Amino acid sequence: MKTYKTIVLKKGKEDSLLRKHPWVFSGAIYNADDNLQEGDVVRILTANGDFIAVGHWQIGSIAVRILSFEDEQIDVEFYEKRLSVALDVRRSIGLLRNEESDSHTINNTFRLVHGEGDGLPGLVIDFYADTAVMQAHSVGMHTDRMLIAQALKRVMKDELLAVYYKSETTLPYKADLCQENGFILGSSTNDIAVENGLKFHIDWLKGQKTGFFVDQRDNRSLLEQYSKGRKVLNMFCYTGGFSVYSMRGGAELVHSVDSSAKAVELVNKNIELNFPNDTRHKAFAVDAFKYLDEMGENYDLVILDPPAFAKHRDALKQALRGYTKLNAKAMEKMPKGSILFTFSCSQAVNKDQFRTAIFAAAMQTGRNIRILHQLHQPADHPINIFHPEGEYLKGLVVYID
Repeated sequence: MKTYKTIVLKKGKEDSLLRKHPWVFSGAIYNADDNLQEGDVVRILTANGDFIAVGHWQIGSIAVRILSFEDEQIDVEFYEKRLSVALDVRRSIGLLRNEESDSHTINNTFRLVHGEGDGLPGLVIDFYADTAVMQAHSVGMHTDRMLIAQALKRVMKDELLAVYYKSETTLPYKADLCQENGFILGSSTNDIAVENGLKFHIDWLKGQKTGFFVDQRDNRSLLEQYSKGRKVLNMFCYTGGFSVYSMRGGAELVHSVDSSAKAVELVNKNIELNFPNDTRHKAFAVDAFKYLDEMGENYDLVILDPPAFAKHRDALKQALRGYTKLNAKAMEKMPKGSILFTFSCSQAVNKDQFRTAIFAAAMQTGRNIRILHQLHQPADHPINIFHPEGEYLKGLVVYID
């Protein structure tokens, strides 16, 4: 068995770990063994010398991300067990659907690992057909990437042909790892995956996150139900997921807007993939605020799904002002009887704060609004009950009088 170095906590600083919170902050540490390297697996001891957890060491405010509260080896068998449990969860909620039926359509797009929510902090794995896209947010998960890929192949067997490692922009920059994205197991040229019977080109090479916003699947399905006969505006469209669902829902017209010309090119490809030669859709590469300023009362269903306005708490006030401004610009142009789908993916912004920002937008524009739905991340993005920080996506569907 491999012997791990140890970290000793200050007296009383084990309380959060006893409540199963998966982080150790640097200020809680009394001392650590010499020559610790970022990414090392460490055993954590209380001030009395009792074992309490094992995890990945890293430099920064979050000093250890907990992998297990059992005194066990972190090896390929460990990752295989965790990945097997994660896969069982996804199967139990009916996400893996490979055959058409009366009540279900094909779905091979899902998140297999959602960090702390699946007991693997610092790791994200998204599946697109037979390719897994792995993303590390900690040096420890980067160090263990080949072990994880090996375990993933054991768990998924023939359902997995390739693992693409996409961590160039997510690893701590101070670690200076000079990581380049690329395949670490097998390879694949098939970039088309299916979500609820709709096809999408997945740009895992250069796209945002792992190439697709898997976390909006349920909310896209809800939007489809509201789209029939409506004029839809999809702001910050990226790959056009909401646009494609609106088209299938019977929208009269769908306009997609993104500041990125590459995103507009991709949304057009996805529309053509599902609705060839359909003239209901147009896409525009333009700044969102500029588009909202210049648009008339043309749309009665609007989606606002911007990138995170606040990536840390220091930017919270500015972010809330941004959400208010954005939603106010949309509300003031939307005719009576319109529906607004509005989101925040900023972890620093909680549900109540986001709701207050939308309230402020309604007050500024003099619009009466009713909340129809309160939205959140889907079941394949689970929240560890001991780690409430994992709840990051929040949204509202509002009816505008």
